[in-house]
Amino acid sequence: MNRIEFLRTLAGTTFAVGALAGNTACNAASKEESLMAPFSQKPLPYDFAALEPSIDKMTMEIHYGKHHAAYVKNLNDAIKGTEFEKMSLTDMFKNIGKAPAAIRNNGGGHWNHTFFWDIMAPGKGGTPTGAVADAINGEFGSFDSFKETFGKAAATRFGSGWAWLVVQNGKLGVGSTPNQDNPLMANAEISGTPILGIDVWEHAYYLKYQNKRADYVGAFWDVINWDKVGELLKAAK
Repeated sequence: MNRIEFLRTLAGTTFAVGALAGNTACNAASKEESLMAPFSQKPLPYDFAALEPSIDKMTMEIHYGKHHAAYVKNLNDAIKGTEFEKMSLTDMFKNIGKAPAAIRNNGGGHWNHTFFWDIMAPGKGGTPTGAVADAINGEFGSFDSFKETFGKAAATRFGSGWAWLVVQNGKLGVGSTPNQDNPLMANAEISGTPILGIDVWEHAYYLKYQNKRADYVGAFWDVINWDKVGELLKAAK
């Protein structure tokens, strides 16, 4: 069985009830609650097919219903009986150097994916306006220049990981992290408050784009929720 057949097989299995709640009517759990122990998976704010054609329905079903769900389960299992059992993810990340790999990887996986779902939305994308556009143009010269910088960070992250746009000391910066690390973690490769991020693990794009990561990154621009990015920028500054 090759990689695509394997992923399609996963998609055909039965999802947990929480994984099937991917629509706006079911979006009752707050992000804050999902990031406090014991951890839970926040329902998607849109349907699995809502981001097509940029991100296909089957990929979303597997990504949310299998990968993200597994990070949540494994995180709750990993923190039992440890000093991290009562911590929020934010506090956990401040002390991540003391955490075993299972907590680091699964805690990052849960936070990163919760963030990722929220900064995408159907019918969005395009070019940002207002404060986001001003900040990007001020830091990178133009939106096209920013897209090139961000796209390069995503394309050149070796293996699996994430690319980020962050606010650090009031200024914007772009970088990437390996695996499920993120800029909120102590001693991360890029530090700051994330306001935009893209998952470049193969499970995020392989069904539709195979090994063409650059095509996936290019399609990502069509589903970015710039209103949400604007909210995060305002809060970070």
